[in-house]
Amino acid sequence: MSESELISLQRANQELRALNESLRSAQHQLLQSERLASIGQLAAGVAHEINNPIGYVFSNFGTLEAYLERLFEMLEAYEQAEAELADSAVATRLAALRARVELDYLKQDIPLLMGESKEGLSRVRKIVQDLKDFSRVDTHQEWVWASLHQGIDSTLNIVANEIKYRADVRREFGALPDIECLPSELNQVFLNLLVNAAHAIGPQRGLIVVRSGVAGDQVWVEVEDNGSGIPAAHLARIFDPFFTTKPVGRGTGLGLSLAYGIVQKHHGRIDVRSEPGHGTCFRVTLPVRRPAVEGLAT
Repeated sequence: MSESELISLQRANQELRALNESLRSAQHQLLQSERLASIGQLAAGVAHEINNPIGYVFSNFGTLEAYLERLFEMLEAYEQAEAELADSAVATRLAALRARVELDYLKQDIPLLMGESKEGLSRVRKIVQDLKDFSRVDTHQEWVWASLHQGIDSTLNIVANEIKYRADVRREFGALPDIECLPSELNQVFLNLLVNAAHAIGPQRGLIVVRSGVAGDQVWVEVEDNGSGIPAAHLARIFDPFFTTKPVGRGTGLGLSLAYGIVQKHHGRIDVRSEPGHGTCFRVTLPVRRPAVEGLAT
């Protein structure tokens, strides 16, 4: 075999190896997308099932509040009449009963309990709505006009338990127009960036800042943390499939790769700047409108 044939064979082997890696990556991203779609459908179904009884309870709660107002009104009338009782034995018995059941305390505490319970129901309803918004699954992958801020807020509510013990979240939102997108997929991008930011926070409580703005016919969203940062040697590889610096069992190395693919699908870009020991900032830039060429192709 001549030297030129050997070089050609080596080049072909390298190209085949690169193609196999690309196919492997594409296969895993497809499996991950299908898995996310299944989870989204399940979450949407669960949210719907929870929403129905929550609706009943919320409605009954409003009726109960109205009933209690009438009872308190009647109780006040009885209290006014109590002072006019001629029978001192009855008055004494009523006074003892009032003290035993702590009537004055109940009159103060019941409205507070009702208020707290109503607030709790409202929070559950909001979480269910956020779950439905987050897990929007379009079986035909239809592009729609949607608010990025609504998607970010829903996602923050979904990952609140992951973040609240590690960091505070500060929103610095600009005035964004709705954009043409696949909302559930972009929600997954925001989820990956927010969870990564939370995991980057050290033992001291940190800060995650979510910013947004407009640049011409594009919008951008930043997720910045003041965590451990990313070493310069790793920055070039963070979007590679299966690359992770997390301990075994804590990460698959597909989160940022999947986010990168979704942003590319939206004809956007995702940039990162990081300084070890000072934190990391990811910026997602997206067009407001999907390019017309793709729109005609689909």
